[in-house]
Amino acid sequence: MKLLVAALASELSAFPEELDGFDRLVTGPGKLQATYALTRALDADVYDEIVVVGTAGAIDPDLEATVHEVGTAFQHDVTDLDGVSGQHVSLPARVSTGREGVLIATGDHFVEDAEVTAVIRPSGAALVDMETYAYIWVAGQFDVPIRVFRAVSDQAEDGALTDWREAVARCSVQLRAFILTEYGV
Repeated sequence: MKLLVAALASELSAFPEELDGFDRLVTGPGKLQATYALTRALDADVYDEIVVVGTAGAIDPDLEATVHEVGTAFQHDVTDLDGVSGQHVSLPARVSTGREGVLIATGDHFVEDAEVTAVIRPSGAALVDMETYAYIWVAGQFDVPIRVFRAVSDQAEDGALTDWREAVARCSVQLRAFILTEYGV
């Protein structure tokens, strides 16, 4: 059995309620809710794989507005004791799915500001979201394989929240088609 994970129910709006071979988990937005919900799910049941779907803002302005697989994540909203941005005081700077894919910057606030995007861009991140780092880290703690797929919903700059609200349904359709192709269900 696999676990299909999304932060928000709206990101699964194009998915059927029941998906053969998958349980479903909606965690709520942000790193804390993602960590809590996924930890509880993995503590309660055994899964062969975690499959995360959801939206993300594009940090790379040339990134195509389609579905991208995430390979690595870091937290853009933390600093260590020396003030190094992106480095947590006790967690790894980056976590990996073990698969090829884009780098995503995870933080606990919705990025909709060109100045914040400009600060994140030099990291090499292609996308920004609010949960991926947490999902990958928790999966690693339970030694469960994880794949993360993010559909580009906005450009993570001025007006991004309005863009996201208008794009979430389109992104869910893209993610549903991708999962159908990738997993056959």
